[in-house]
Order: sequence, then C-alpha cells, then structure tokens
Amino acid sequence: MMQNIWRIAWKASLAVVVLFVIYQIWLLCHVLYLIDHNPHSSAFMENRLEILQDKNPKSQLQHRWVPYSQISNHLKRAIIAAEDAKFIEHDGFDWDGLQKAYNKNIKKGKIVAGGSTISQQLSKNLFLSGSRSPWRKAQEALITVMIEQLMSKRRILEIYLNIIEWGNGIFGAEAAAQHYFNISAKNITAYQAAQLATIVPNPRFYDAHRNTRWVTQRIEILSGRMNSAQIP
Repeated sequence: MMQNIWRIAWKASLAVVVLFVIYQIWLLCHVLYLIDHNPHSSAFMENRLEILQDKNPKSQLQHRWVPYSQISNHLKRAIIAAEDAKFIEHDGFDWDGLQKAYNKNIKKGKIVAGGSTISQQLSKNLFLSGSRSPWRKAQEALITVMIEQLMSKRRILEIYLNIIEWGNGIFGAEAAAQHYFNISAKNITAYQAAQLATIVPNPRFYDAHRNTRWVTQRIEILSGRMNSAQIP
C-alpha cells in the first residue's frame, strides 16, 4: 500500500517538474521572439481590457507602438530617473534598491516601496498576473534573467515604454503623449516627461488627480534628476 502511494507521489512530482520545465521553455521562446518582434499586447493589458469590457463591452485600449527612435529622450531619462536609476549598470536586479525598499516597508509596517527594476516590471507586465505570491515573484525573477541575458538594454527599455500603463486604458508612450498633451511621443518636452514619469506608479489614480501636491513635488524632484540619468 505504502509503495503504491510513494509511486503515485513520485509520478505526480515528476509531472509537476515536467510541466514547470515546459512552461519555462515556452516563456524562453517568447522572450527570444520579442528580441526582434514587437508585442501586440501583454498579460497586464489583456487583464485591464477584460476589466474595462466587463463594465462596457465596447471598451478598447488606447495603444500604438512606436520605435525607440521615435520616443523623446527626455521621457527615457525621466523614466529611468523615476523607476530604475541603475538600469544601465545592473543585471536585472538592484540589490541596494531592494534592501532600501525592504527597510522602508519594515519601518512603515506595510508595503510602501517595491524596489523592482524596469526589467522586473517588464517581466511581470508581459507575462504574469498582478498577484504578490512567492511563486509569482520567483517566476518574475526567472523571466527577468532571461530578458537581461537575451535582450539589449535598449530593447528592454523600448518594449517597456511601449506597454506600460499611463492612465485608464492608456498604454505606451505614444498613447500617453496623445492623451495628456495631444502630441506625439517624440515631441515630449523635459517637463512633460517628468509629469508622465511621476504618474507611472499609480497611473489611473493620477490621471484623475493630476494637480495633487505630491505630483507637483515629484515632478520638481524628477526634473532635477533627469539630466544625470543614463539611457541606452
């Protein structure tokens, strides 16, 4: 009896391992594909569209891909200054940033800082759900390694700028530039770039509350940091 139980448990464990490996290969193939193919959507975009269409079946996302060269360098610098100051230097993980975020969360007694790099955020947005489970974080780390090993920093930033959320149903730099300023992404000024970078952490909220004191202060801080940000 026990022997049969152990045999079943071993086969079940083996099946789990095989499925895990197959899933990682599937993800790896997608990362390889994205080296020179632009994603039409992402897991996060599909999730947001589903939520919007639950309320209004005719809802559509505002999104249009633009190449790296057609995105303002001001916006690139602002995003790096705001989200990942060591983007050019690290291998996908900012360990000092993670430690600072951990210390801040412990001090506040709740999660107030994440410490995720642009590469980690891209991994999550492209492939994963918004859950905070240990499994999801581990999978995010694995995808981040794949992305960093296989893509250039320029390509990582290009995809990131084209798929992140900038408002309710607003995705990518081009849609954001049109939505907020009625211009194209290549014409975003330094101040406008600081504005857009400021709202990335909570875009739906700040889309509806653009003139809060925190936003104004954050724009001023970012404006002072942008010139020192290195872009690929």
